[in-house]
Amino acid sequence: MVSITLFLALAAILFCIGLYGVLTRRHLVIVLASIELMLNAVNINLVAFSAIGPFANITGQVFTLFVITVAAAEAAVALAILIALYRNRNSIDVLKHDLLRW
Repeated sequence: MVSITLFLALAAILFCIGLYGVLTRRHLVIVLASIELMLNAVNINLVAFSAIGPFANITGQVFTLFVITVAAAEAAVALAILIALYRNRNSIDVLKHDLLRW
């Protein structure tokens, strides 16, 4: 049986890569992919923790399905916003879209 520390280490690495992508990249598609990577790291943690313990159950797996559903909805809405921004400004650079700043 694989130790839970390996799952937690993998999830931490994936989350850090996603966080780095969100904080440093300017391309909106890469930012969205980084957010998806962070959500997948959370899913790995939920499934790993639902499999351990004296009363292992499927609660973490059910939460994982909810996270996947929310991620799919987020991706659809974000891509719609991305297409609208591209049509208006002809760019998907994050720094060029500052319409709501003071």
